[in-house]
Amino acid sequence: MVAFTVRKSNLFISLKNFVHYSYKNDCYMIKFNEIKVGDYLMAEYEGQQWWGEVTRLNGDEKQVCVATEVQDFWFTTEHLYPIALNDESLMMLNFSKEQQGDGSIKYKKGAFRLVIPTEGNFENIDIWYREDRRHHPAVKYVHQLQNYYHDMTKVHLTNAVMV
Repeated sequence: MVAFTVRKSNLFISLKNFVHYSYKNDCYMIKFNEIKVGDYLMAEYEGQQWWGEVTRLNGDEKQVCVATEVQDFWFTTEHLYPIALNDESLMMLNFSKEQQGDGSIKYKKGAFRLVIPTEGNFENIDIWYREDRRHHPAVKYVHQLQNYYHDMTKVHLTNAVMV
């Protein structure tokens, strides 16, 4: 099982059987224009939060279709929550982790790299893909990393294993 921390709560996600927990989330509200098809988010329905993947967007009504283990369902942004960017979420996305001599940690997926200065410190990250380097981008959540990854690689970041 992989644990994600989304402010004051642990949400547990199994890659094969996603489970949910009742929990009222009071963290960062996602803006509709940040959301892209393929992004991973937490969706809340009747007090339950479900891990899911964005499958469609309705720009007219600002609704997001999220596929969960139960079904695809349309949500407004006030019922969507981000997944914190941390070691567990990067492992769920199948990044490999490498400890550097200076204490920094390098996460790798294909030719894409993400470096944090110290274990668990995701405040000042550096990301790069080939010659495109970004120093300290405003990335705190998985969907934001997915959007940077897509911008840099032209491929959407998923939890698929890269060989």
